[in-house]
Amino acid sequence: MPLGTVGSTDMSDDHPLANAVDNLVYQPVQVHDRGIDLTVSAIYTVAAPGSLDFGGDELADADLEPVETTRRDPDDEYGWWNLEGGRYVVQHNEFLTDLEEPLLLQPNNELLARGGAHPTVQVDSHLPLLPLSVPDGGLEIKENARISTLAPVGGSLEGAGFEEP
Repeated sequence: MPLGTVGSTDMSDDHPLANAVDNLVYQPVQVHDRGIDLTVSAIYTVAAPGSLDFGGDELADADLEPVETTRRDPDDEYGWWNLEGGRYVVQHNEFLTDLEEPLLLQPNNELLARGGAHPTVQVDSHLPLLPLSVPDGGLEIKENARISTLAPVGGSLEGAGFEEP
């Protein structure tokens, strides 16, 4: 289906998860019958380690440095992250609002098919920064690319406390 075409995959604000996510880049493409695709807003490298301890008194964030994007053409509106193989940290554009039930955040099939991955996690109050694994051959990701899918735990909109539209 061409971009901008309204069809059976176009979901309105009536979608059961639509009110759970704020700051969608382009809702007609991101919201579909299986959930909501989330887009990448920033990619970081870990420049200095963070720390974890048992009680949390010595908990410290890692020092993250943003990976710069490059434009393929000077007239391009968005740039690309040209990632070498390794581990990165990814941040989404979108934010969670009031959730009635926890949701599952998982890598989308397009990311997985190109050798990239991030962990699948259950979320209930915010979208965490996630480690992003890039294959040895590298990976190119365009700004605002859809890399994750937010879906009900168990895959059923009704079973997760959400009613079908």
